Amino acid sequence: MSALLDFMAIGIGPLTLWMFGLMVVLLLTGMPLAFVTLLVALVFALLGYGTMAVPIITSRIYTFVESFVFVSVPMFVLMAALLDRSGIARDLFDAMKLIGGRLRGGVAVQTIFVAVVLAAMSGIIGGEIVLLGMIALPQMLRQGYDRKLAIGVVCAGGSLGTMVPPSIVLIIYGLTANVSIGDLFTAAFLPGFMLAMFYVIYILVLSYSNPNIAPPPDPEPMLGAEKIKLLKGLIVPLLVVFFVLGSIYAGIASVTEASAVGVGGVLLSTVLRGEFSLAMLRDSAMQTLATVGMIVWIGIGATALVGVYNLMGGIRFISDLMTGISDNPTVIVLVMMAILFVLGAFLDWVGIALLTMPIFVPIIKSLGLDPVWFGVLFAMNMQVSFLSPPFGPAAFYLKSVAPPDISLGEIFRALLPFIALQILAVGLLVAFPGITGR
Repeated sequence: MSALLDFMAIGIGPLTLWMFGLMVVLLLTGMPLAFVTLLVALVFALLGYGTMAVPIITSRIYTFVESFVFVSVPMFVLMAALLDRSGIARDLFDAMKLIGGRLRGGVAVQTIFVAVVLAAMSGIIGGEIVLLGMIALPQMLRQGYDRKLAIGVVCAGGSLGTMVPPSIVLIIYGLTANVSIGDLFTAAFLPGFMLAMFYVIYILVLSYSNPNIAPPPDPEPMLGAEKIKLLKGLIVPLLVVFFVLGSIYAGIASVTEASAVGVGGVLLSTVLRGEFSLAMLRDSAMQTLATVGMIVWIGIGATALVGVYNLMGGIRFISDLMTGISDNPTVIVLVMMAILFVLGAFLDWVGIALLTMPIFVPIIKSLGLDPVWFGVLFAMNMQVSFLSPPFGPAAFYLKSVAPPDISLGEIFRALLPFIALQILAVGLLVAFPGITGR
């Protein structure tokens, strides 16, 4: 098949509009993003270059899926699926009474700390929100917490898996931007903890300034035997975090090897707790297959689309367009953040990363900025996308397990203060890159 269109004569500007317009039209039909990007890539490749462009697409796809580090993605997803089906998360939540039990708003604070530990175990967002929605939300509502605060804490805390290593978002960014995932994990540790502390401070200020927001702490002191019983719930999660992150930071194991160690640790703990069954393993494996399959298909489609767009000269066009906005690198970064923020309200983070990072990262490097710092900034921006209406996935995850009288509109309204805190964190990372230690 010969080329039907002379791309050089049409110009990259109109072609960019055509490509974007076709994507929007296909997405509005309900077609999945993975198939939309792949179809658009094939259409433009065949129209502009004929069948000779197809091997270029397939070679780019092969390069994406052959990366050994990509094996860590199904490992961390499997770990999250196993946690979802065991009692480890529930015991961890109970153990966190040792931290929040003596504070007004203690259960909300406890929920944030549980979210941080769960994020450090698996790096998955959806399962964490569902878990917290089943464990923490009913308890906060029963104790008389303000509904908006309880909803916001569960969704915002559950989304910390985007930032806290071993974040799947950081892994996909590292694969796309060709930067060290270990460096990304190290750089994201402090910003992730900083955002969690923003949530804790907000909860405490709100709780102590308005007695109607959260109930007072339990006046009865906790007995020593009860404390020891609760501490047992911390052992398995902390051991998994120690071996997964500790082995990566110490240089003992790669990210892929550490993810396998984490899965082995969680599997062993379910056996020791008497919770393991073949049905549990099968269901976890099926959930992992569905999740990773979605990520791979989006990756294939986005990689093909970016490859064709690059062949058309699109990446150079976007680079010239972005760098022509201002001579100030900070202004260019802020424009990128605005683009990611808008895309995050409509697209899945996997698609955003794979579509935009091959374009944005070379610009960042040409400006003399650190791509590792930008990766942390991207992950923080994706925090906002998880909560932003109209398609913020965190709200839909919580709605699936929330009481029927809690509407999606109420959930999104409850998330607005936490979105503001996330935007504040993005601003601080832009203004003070040293927060990442880079």
